Amino acid sequence: MDSPDTTPPAPSAPSTPFSVLIRTASQDPHAEAENSSFMSDLLGGRLGVTAYRRYTEQLWFVYRALEAAAPALADDPVAGPFIRPELARTACLERDLAHLGGPGWRTDLTPLPATEAYAARIEECARDWPAGYVAHHYTRYLGDLSGGQVIRGTAEKNWGFDRKGDGVRFYVFDGIGSPTAFKRHYRELLDALPLDDLEKQQVITECKRAFGFNTAVFRQLGEEFPLSA
Repeated sequence: MDSPDTTPPAPSAPSTPFSVLIRTASQDPHAEAENSSFMSDLLGGRLGVTAYRRYTEQLWFVYRALEAAAPALADDPVAGPFIRPELARTACLERDLAHLGGPGWRTDLTPLPATEAYAARIEECARDWPAGYVAHHYTRYLGDLSGGQVIRGTAEKNWGFDRKGDGVRFYVFDGIGSPTAFKRHYRELLDALPLDDLEKQQVITECKRAFGFNTAVFRQLGEEFPLSA
């Protein structure tokens, strides 16, 4: 009888962390959203504070959808670990909007069609697919902690807001001592998501879809605030 093969199996190649996969896959749609003509014009100082206010209004609709769903997802095994009170932005947005529009800032407040679709998709994921909600959560909050700080500095410079004061409080995370450490922990949570490979790919697709919604919002804002020829 032949002796059994005692050769140990070759070690399997380490799998790529999910946080790396999702970041890599979203680089192109992220760049497309960031480089929209509206954002370029806004950050370049070619648009006035009215355009900034209108953009902030759209954010309010998006974050209201994200954060209204948070309590129901707090105990969810997939989305629950991402629900962190120090991330909440709605109250900050409302303070900014009161500064920008006065006490009647809610009057005539309307979402763009793209914003309405964006918020509706977040609500749908929160209700039916917690992993999809995580895709939107990741897209928004990690962006706020990173590129959002560039917007804050530009807004302070262009429109004279106090540093980290009313008008830019949306971009100020007082409850997070170290954004770098927080983002590292957030990526660890992504890596630990209890999802199979198929659903992870679906989350990546949803992340790209989230950036697509952002691009559509910027496009419609650009149509509302075209630069004079």
